[in-house]
Amino acid sequence: MNNRTKSLIYAAVIGLIIVTIFLGFLSSITNPVSWILIVVLLLISTLYKKAASNKEMLWKEEYSVGVDVLDNDHKKLISLLNQFTTAYDYAMSEEYEREALNDLVNYTKHHFQREEELMANAQYPDLENHKKQHVVMIEQVGKFVELYNEQGHDSMNEISTFLTNWLINHIQGTDQEYTEHLNSKGIK
Repeated sequence: MNNRTKSLIYAAVIGLIIVTIFLGFLSSITNPVSWILIVVLLLISTLYKKAASNKEMLWKEEYSVGVDVLDNDHKKLISLLNQFTTAYDYAMSEEYEREALNDLVNYTKHHFQREEELMANAQYPDLENHKKQHVVMIEQVGKFVELYNEQGHDSMNEISTFLTNWLINHIQGTDQEYTEHLNSKGIK
């Protein structure tokens, strides 16, 4: 069952509960069924929000690379990734999905450029290898954009999973390697 179907079923169940509550109150304000359904409605809503929030990626201090501007970029990338994932999870319109993907891709390119400029200015010795990783990532993202253009919404879970894993692995891996060098050059 895809997310659009789940969202539709969720909305239908909520609507049915609300109508039943309303009809129960028409018979009597003290109707216990209506009051029980209100509690059920609140529980469903609370559980749904909790399940959705567990999927959200949160910034952790262990992701910090010790350079404020790059940490802020990484926080923004996480936020954009969450926005993209939300577009998938809640089966948003194609326009919203495409905008979320484009925002993520464009900001990723912007971040890579900023990161490479900082490393070049600091004469980071492993800059070329880091740039190569960025090029590979941009090529992969281009393939995912093509996949989205071909398959639409159905491709978003694969894209989201890949981007989440790549971003965290990159931040905690190769991005951590330049921290000491950049900090020694006064870049914090």
